[in-house]
Amino acid sequence: MVADRLTEKFRSVDTTALCDADKSLRVMDSAMRPRSAATRILGPAFTVRCTADFFGALRAIEAAAPGDVVVVDGGGSEIALAGELFARGALVRKLGGIIVDGGYRDIGYVRTCPLPVYSRFVTPMAGTTSELGELQVRVTCGGVPVSPGDLILADDEGVVVVDPEEADSLLDAAAAIKQAEARLIEKLDAGETLSDGLTIAAHTAALESGKPSTLQFVP
Repeated sequence: MVADRLTEKFRSVDTTALCDADKSLRVMDSAMRPRSAATRILGPAFTVRCTADFFGALRAIEAAAPGDVVVVDGGGSEIALAGELFARGALVRKLGGIIVDGGYRDIGYVRTCPLPVYSRFVTPMAGTTSELGELQVRVTCGGVPVSPGDLILADDEGVVVVDPEEADSLLDAAAAIKQAEARLIEKLDAGETLSDGLTIAAHTAALESGKPSTLQFVP
């Protein structure tokens, strides 16, 4: 399970702030879209690799611990590797979500589901059940590597993968960015301009003179 402090910190930020805080974050392809009513995910990855056969994904759901996020490397195949029953089973086991680099089906139910579900495709055609798949191995999902235990954070903007030991400092940095953005929004709502809240002129001058510079918020 994710520490309560991380859960609390994630409530006040989003994946855009996380990406602003760390440009090297692993961000899954934009094709990995939320299919469910709930979209926010914060939990450790329980990985599985299976292609055109969903038995490995089924095994993963039954083996994962409460709070785990089942991350399925389906090779980007347009075959459904999970559906309504898998989502319901994951809810029973109190999992944190399901992310499938492949297809998902039964969207009529899934779009109302309180379990966060992401997939690359929606398709009615399911895979077979003749292969075990590989559980808890390093996989590729959404174009980025994911290892067992990596922290998965997701919302309406997308899915990012974070090294667990970096999560605390990353969330703190993201919170600082959200606070700075809130101050800028207050200025804009009061009729001030972007230049009143960002170092646009100083940043422009530095770049024009060839000096290293970073655009910053005005305190």
